[in-house]
Amino acid sequence: MALVSVGLAGVVTAMTVAPSGATPPSLLTNIPLARGTNASDGTIPLKAGSDVAVAQITVNPGGSSGWHSHPGGAIVVVREGSLTVYQSVGSKCETTTYTAGQAFIERPDEVNQVINTGTIPYVLFVTFPRVPQGESARTDEPAPACAGL
Repeated sequence: MALVSVGLAGVVTAMTVAPSGATPPSLLTNIPLARGTNASDGTIPLKAGSDVAVAQITVNPGGSSGWHSHPGGAIVVVREGSLTVYQSVGSKCETTTYTAGQAFIERPDEVNQVINTGTIPYVLFVTFPRVPQGESARTDEPAPACAGL
């Protein structure tokens, strides 16, 4: 019984420990809408056998995505509200604000953080191309040098 307790404690610890330095999201809801494996030879550069995932992401005022990247990038449409994207460029953070009706691209492995500096929740519809099968469309990243926000 003692070995079972120690084993379960190890599993719980392994499941709850975040990667060192990772910056998890706050006040964020991610609703996966669809996911499918690319089975075509279309003209958009997708790797056959990788997944395409679609999610609705809502972030309340003051919330953030946390510093993150996407293995295959992301195509983002802002449905409601406004958001500010902080992108690490060298030792500086560049910022861009997007509002309802606008869209933007996050390139593969580009490290950024998205913050709701507005007064209402923002709602995004996001397509994640080229997601390795069985893996997450998002990678938590440590805060870069410019992150003294």
